[in-house]
Amino acid sequence: MKKPAISTTALLVTYTLLLTACGGNQTNTATNSTNTATNTTTSTSGAIPIGVAFAQTTNVALLGQEGFVGTKLAEKYFNDQGGINGTPIKLVMQDTGGDEAGAINAFQTLINQSKVVGIVGPTLSQQAFSADPIADRAKVPVIGASNTAKGIPEIGDYVARVSAGIDTVAPNSIKAALKQNPQIKKVAVFYAQNDAFNKSETEIFQKTVKDMGLEVVTVQKFQTSDTDFQSQVTNALNLKPDLALVSGLAVDGGNLVKQLRELGYKGVIVGGNGFNTSNIFSICKASCDGILVAQAYSPESPGAINKAFYKTYLDQYKKVPAQLSAQSFAAVQVYVEALKALDQKKKVNTIPLEQLRIELNKQLLTGKYNTPLGEISFTPTGDVVQKEFYVSQIKMDPNGTDGKFILIK
Repeated sequence: MKKPAISTTALLVTYTLLLTACGGNQTNTATNSTNTATNTTTSTSGAIPIGVAFAQTTNVALLGQEGFVGTKLAEKYFNDQGGINGTPIKLVMQDTGGDEAGAINAFQTLINQSKVVGIVGPTLSQQAFSADPIADRAKVPVIGASNTAKGIPEIGDYVARVSAGIDTVAPNSIKAALKQNPQIKKVAVFYAQNDAFNKSETEIFQKTVKDMGLEVVTVQKFQTSDTDFQSQVTNALNLKPDLALVSGLAVDGGNLVKQLRELGYKGVIVGGNGFNTSNIFSICKASCDGILVAQAYSPESPGAINKAFYKTYLDQYKKVPAQLSAQSFAAVQVYVEALKALDQKKKVNTIPLEQLRIELNKQLLTGKYNTPLGEISFTPTGDVVQKEFYVSQIKMDPNGTDGKFILIK
């Protein structure tokens, strides 16, 4: 059994919201009793509802939108193949915004109103630490498609992820930087201190740097809402670093990179997982050129399903698929294949919803899945087991307005 890894603050916030939702008067009690009664039967006589909780607003939307794209492509792909042995799936979308409260509200709506069998999301690890416990207590499966911070699978028995942990992926980009420039000695670190993922990632970055015998000359902190980084950049450049490590989201991270270049930094830049989106090109523009990013997805990965995913994405959006889109596609695929396996034993639309959620969680953790990410499976705690990882370098077009991720062999 998993052991929860939830902060006290997250528990208090969640508990308070749950008390508010339950209410204290007879009308609310009656309403909740009705909801509980309804929750005991499945409403999947038609399409089977799977919840998707990603950010569509705030600066987190640059990542969240790619998550929605991946899930929608998966919905069409698997329904065209017959869905769950003839029964289609139906994605129910909820906007989490960019904070914990938005993710909590999205999860509560999907669980209690939309009656979904499981949830894909939320966008940020910071949100997952607050929202996932709600699903876990309700015994609703959650598959994180972009939650890579330490401790995510340990939140509870009903929490899994198809996004590989940052401790597995992040060191690869630093190793690639050293291959490009073996003379690197001094490293400047920048990270968003108000985001759980970026705090987790920078710890991995800094440990990797020290393990390689490099010197961290400065650690500069910022907020994901910041737009002006001249103070942090100037402080770092005074120490003449050879390598800059940036852990942030697309908007803040992109702006920081832009200001690094504008203020004269010419060394190697490694971006964290928040840089794994082509949406960053419009933020740092020409300054994006040369950034190294470790990745858990490659468009060049072999396999029929990745070829189908790649072609569909390219045809529809006229660009190479983003990592989060591939991971979100894979998360829906896990649900579909687990539901098909259950359906072969007993038609899932005849199973009471509470029981279906429990059985689905057990089933998805035991399977192996050939996804756009390659073959994946899960550990008993719900962490993804994935074989292949990659490093890409951003190459911007001469006009500096568009670019691509070039895989480093």
